Amino acid sequence: MAKTFSGDLQGTSNGEMLTATTPVKGSAGYVAIERVSGTLQGRSGTFALHHMGTMNRGALQLTITVVPDSGTGDLVGLAGALDIKIVDGQHLYTIDYVLPEKE
Repeated sequence: MAKTFSGDLQGTSNGEMLTATTPVKGSAGYVAIERVSGTLQGRSGTFALHHMGTMNRGALQLTITVVPDSGTGDLVGLAGALDIKIVDGQHLYTIDYVLPEKE
């Protein structure tokens, strides 16, 4: 998977995803890891995101978190989570994060 981010997070990502589907419509699961490279709040570097999601007959449960200690460059110490909203087939991302104070 490959993404481009704009807003507070300016950058790109690449990742790998594994999925499992079932014969029941709307039931599935996935896991993914992606590496994000870019600028967040004017600070540049990379970090990893861990995805874990399931759908139970259409009910989505999704968790996407910053992998602890995965930040590099100016993003060392980054912690947080990413939220995805799907509106009219378009994925909209919101990142809730904490960055250590610059020294």
